[in-house]
Amino acid sequence: MFSISGDARIFVCLDSVDFRKGFEGLSWMAESLFPEKLLTGAYFVFLNKSCGSIKVLYWDVDGLAIWSKRLEKGTFSRKSLSREMSRRSFLMLLEGVVPQKISRRFSIK
Repeated sequence: MFSISGDARIFVCLDSVDFRKGFEGLSWMAESLFPEKLLTGAYFVFLNKSCGSIKVLYWDVDGLAIWSKRLEKGTFSRKSLSREMSRRSFLMLLEGVVPQKISRRFSIK
């Protein structure tokens, strides 16, 4: 099962990625784009060129894990992508929701 905690950091590779890459290739990309964050419990999101597939690389207590999803129909939207995403934005991306505007109702900050 794939679950994301509310305080998780989610980093996105904005360039298309060759999905033949496995643990070594994706971890090298994550480390080069986001230095010293690979083993912190952060999630690293990669999309292929056609945006029909997504891979998520993350550190799972004792090793790296990859979660992937391939759409049978449609594509993931690149419109709402940024270098770092909130949990809410990431879950909307997975569900196919393209928000016009996201505004928070409450913030302690």
